Amino acid sequence: MQPSFNKNKAILSLLPLLTFVALFLGSGLYLQSQGVDYAFYQLPAPVAILPAIMLAFILNKGTVNQCVETFIKGAGHNNIITMCLIYLLAGAFSAVASATGGVDAVVNAGLSLIPPSLLLPGLFLIAAVVSTAMGTSMGTIGAIGPIAYAVSIKTGIDPALMAGTIVSGAMFGDNLSIISDTTIAATRTQGCEMKDKFKENLKIAVPAAILTIALLFYLTPAAQVVETKDYDIWLVLPYAFILVLAVAGLNVFVVLFSGIIFAALMGFTGSYEGASFVKDIYKGFTDMQEIFLLSMFIGGLSEFIRINGGLDYIAQKIQAITKIIAKWHRKVADQLGIAALVLTSNVCIANNTVSIIVAGPIAKKLADDGEISGKRSASLLDIFACVTQGSLPYGAQALLLGATFKISPWEVSTSSYYCFILAFTAIAVICLRRNKA
Repeated sequence: MQPSFNKNKAILSLLPLLTFVALFLGSGLYLQSQGVDYAFYQLPAPVAILPAIMLAFILNKGTVNQCVETFIKGAGHNNIITMCLIYLLAGAFSAVASATGGVDAVVNAGLSLIPPSLLLPGLFLIAAVVSTAMGTSMGTIGAIGPIAYAVSIKTGIDPALMAGTIVSGAMFGDNLSIISDTTIAATRTQGCEMKDKFKENLKIAVPAAILTIALLFYLTPAAQVVETKDYDIWLVLPYAFILVLAVAGLNVFVVLFSGIIFAALMGFTGSYEGASFVKDIYKGFTDMQEIFLLSMFIGGLSEFIRINGGLDYIAQKIQAITKIIAKWHRKVADQLGIAALVLTSNVCIANNTVSIIVAGPIAKKLADDGEISGKRSASLLDIFACVTQGSLPYGAQALLLGATFKISPWEVSTSSYYCFILAFTAIAVICLRRNKA
């Protein structure tokens, strides 16, 4: 069947997006070659995309007013605005819960319960729980990294193995958390509920986590006792509270707003003050500024690509690449196409949330064509974005842990066993549960 779009026009519409990726990736590679720390994070993505937006205006055949209307239509799409509002509330909850001491409480509660012979599996679970609760792998690594490094020095555990364990647990939670920006981006672009994506994700993430725990149990050296600090169990409750509400199916805005209030109430039982509460909410908002702006800009840019046939063209090309698999099973081919799409995007951009936002509309097209449910396509987007992010030696996670543990980021990324196991598990589920997508 011939495409229902102008091929040349469709290809040209992709040029602005490729420009953004080239600028973002190119600046990161150059700065990294110059020895700059966190090279891929020196050029803010919302700034890197501005030349791409200008190019889209130039290439689009229409007046300036028409181009502005097209851009605003995309940036103001219901999914984009909803996603941005969720980002703000998720940031506020994370900031308030962290400021009240919730993160430290979770970490110390976990360490106090870990038998010395289960140190690595235990730290994986702590990182997984904290990341699931906080919705951020970087926040988890920042909180647990220094503690894990001290444990590594005291027990003699290989620093690379310890760092890989922490990034593994952090990526588990980043992928699964209902307040993670990757979950928000994946569910909104694929049009599914967070609780449905969460349940679908569990079918893949839990088996991968069990295999990882078994491997880490085997790799854990002789038992060592680790000292822990006192903690307030009440400060752990807000994280459990929002998880229960989310799984129960409450509206995500109700879940997050309730979580913010509940976290503050737990903090007020201690030394947390009302004035700090207000400031922490605003700090949470500002922490989401970059992804908030980028989501709107990507939404506007994607509208130019959509109206000119770019999304249809990419979907067609991916389907052509996977046509051999499609002869065996169409749904398997399209699911692998979604995985390859977001994986490639994340390799270029080195940011799992941004890669989901970029790949989301195309993945939605593939899912619709292949009659794949929104919860499955959202789950695959999030899984393979996190798999890639946790495995990148130039990703923020590996860079931060490399600096914390005083080892090469390459050693961190090659020791993140959960990410590799998760990828194989996801592919196995795609093939084995091909009729239940």
